[in-house]
Amino acid sequence: MRFRTISGMLILLALATCAAAQDKISGTVKCAKPDQFQKIDIGDKPGHAYAINHFKCMRTKPMEIAGIQTHEDVGTEFDEITSTGARGHGILIGTMSNGDKFTVSTQGKDTYKDGIPGSGSSQGTWSFTNGTGKLKGITGKGTYNGKPDSQGNMVFDVEGEYQLPK
Repeated sequence: MRFRTISGMLILLALATCAAAQDKISGTVKCAKPDQFQKIDIGDKPGHAYAINHFKCMRTKPMEIAGIQTHEDVGTEFDEITSTGARGHGILIGTMSNGDKFTVSTQGKDTYKDGIPGSGSSQGTWSFTNGTGKLKGITGKGTYNGKPDSQGNMVFDVEGEYQLPK
């Protein structure tokens, strides 16, 4: 019985040392107002609507993944809007400085200041769903927190971790 316990512990230790390490990442991204926006009022109460939008973002403090810096992002998001904020789900496609791409799934919550969209804060989570080139097989996740700047763009601080296959 003791042999099985020691063997089991050795196998677990070997698996733990073989597991790929998670690399921490952080950066800042500035997203412009949507270049496409469609909103449908539901009609059950004031301010309740569904919306879909498309936007572009530039990395003001790039993240580094596998020795390559992030460059720009394009996102599409679906939101349920109320008079006090919105809950949304989105897909973001990021382009690295070398042309490789990654896809991220997001979900989050916006809080409006004085009932004005884009005036409050935004926070949520994200996770990698795929990548190309050096980022093929990427996994990982993280969080984001955003606030509007003086021009009405949303500025997000992003942090998390990633793992690439060996």
